[in-house]
Amino acid sequence: LFTKYYALGVACILFFHVFINVGMTTGLVPVIGIPLPFISYGGSSLLSFSILMGLLLKLDSNRLFVFR
Repeated sequence: LFTKYYALGVACILFFHVFINVGMTTGLVPVIGIPLPFISYGGSSLLSFSILMGLLLKLDSNRLFVFR
């Protein structure tokens, strides 16, 4: 159950960042300093998203290992 909520949270964060970034590019929202996840260069943002995805992959592999 925790893994599902964590995955939902990661998906919401990624969607929010992509939505805001595409909105900035098209001119729908004001320009702020959010980089596009895994595409644009932002040092701490790239590190944070990599840690989020690494934890998600680890939680998923543990879930698959328990049910075997």
